[in-house]
Amino acid sequence: MFEYFLTNKNNWLSAKGPESEIVFSSRVRLARNLEGFLFASKASSAQKKEILSKMQSIYKDIEKLKGSAFVKRGDISDIDGQFLLERHLVSRELIAESKNNKGIIISNDERISIMVNEEDHLRMQVMASGFDLKNCWRILNEIDNDLSRKVKFSFSSDLGYLTACPTNVGTGFRASCMLHLPALVFTKRINKILELLARISFTTRGLFGEGTQALGNFFQISNQVSLGLSEEELIDNLIGVVNQIKDQEIDARDTLVKKFKLNLEDNIWRALGLLRNSRLITTKEALGHLSTLSLGLDLGIIKGSDFSVSEDGKGLINSLFIIIQPAHLQKIESKSLKGAQRDYVRSEILRKKLGGKDV
Repeated sequence: MFEYFLTNKNNWLSAKGPESEIVFSSRVRLARNLEGFLFASKASSAQKKEILSKMQSIYKDIEKLKGSAFVKRGDISDIDGQFLLERHLVSRELIAESKNNKGIIISNDERISIMVNEEDHLRMQVMASGFDLKNCWRILNEIDNDLSRKVKFSFSSDLGYLTACPTNVGTGFRASCMLHLPALVFTKRINKILELLARISFTTRGLFGEGTQALGNFFQISNQVSLGLSEEELIDNLIGVVNQIKDQEIDARDTLVKKFKLNLEDNIWRALGLLRNSRLITTKEALGHLSTLSLGLDLGIIKGSDFSVSEDGKGLINSLFIIIQPAHLQKIESKSLKGAQRDYVRSEILRKKLGGKDV
C-alpha cells in the first residue's frame, strides 16, 4: 500500500515552490471536533466509529478531496504507518496508539491529508513545496467550509472552535514552515534565534515534528497559540518571522563564502564523496551530508550535473532526505530490514542516485 507515493515527483518535496532554497515546505493545519460527540480521548468506541463512518460517507462530496484515498488505521501495517509519518502525512500519535476507529484521508498528490479520531476528531492539513502558506490556507479554508456544510463543528461564541488541546482553542489553526538552516548552524548563530522564537510564542521542532531533533539542519517553525487572532493574522505573523530567519540564513551563507570559502568547498565535496562511496551509513550521518550537499547546490559550488544527469539536483536531494528514512527503505525493498541492513540499503540508494560506483 502507498508504493505509488515513491514515484510522485510533484509533491511538497519537489523543490519547485517559491524560495525553496531555504523554506523546504509550508503547512497549514486545522483541528475540528464534531458537535455532540466527546473529544476523541473521552469518546466511546461507538462514538468514534460513528465519526469515522460519517467522514467515510461524505469525503467524496468535498471538491478538493475528490480522488483521495480513505484508509482505516486498522488496515495499515506498522511499516506503512511509519512510512506515512516519514512523509509528514500523519502524526506520531495516530500510528502509535490504538488502531481502532481511526482513519486517514490522503490526496493523490500528498498535499492534503485528514486524520480522523486522532487527538481531535479531525486534523486537516495542506502542504506545499517552498514558502507558500497563503495558497495552502486558501485550499484548506475551502475544505473546511465545504465540510462545515456537511457536519456541525463544536464552536463557542466566546472562545471559537473547541479543541482537545487548549492551545488550539479559537481558530484551531496552526501554520508551520520547514526551514533548512545549515549556515546558521555552521556559524553557531542558531541557538540565539531559537531562544528568541520561544520568547515570542513560536514553537521550534525537528524534521519529523514534536519531540524530534533538528536532523539535517531542518527546523520546523510554527505558531504556538491560536486564540484571539484570525488565521490570516497568524499566517502574516509567521511569514514575518520566517522572512527574518531567511535573511539571517542568507547573511550567514554570505559569511561562509566570504570568510571560509575553501573550508566550505572542502566540506561540500567531502560530503559528496562520502555519500558516493559509503557502504554503511546511518540516517543521521546521511542527513548531515545531504544538508551540506544541498547548501553547495544553493551556493553554486556544486551543480546537479556533478552527480546526476537524469534528475533535477535540488529535487533529487529533497527526495533523498525522505526516502533514506527507515520505513521508506523497507517499502523500497518490500521487506523488513534490521538496523545494519537499512544502513547498507541506504548507502546503495545514495551511491546510485548520486553517481557513485556499485560494489
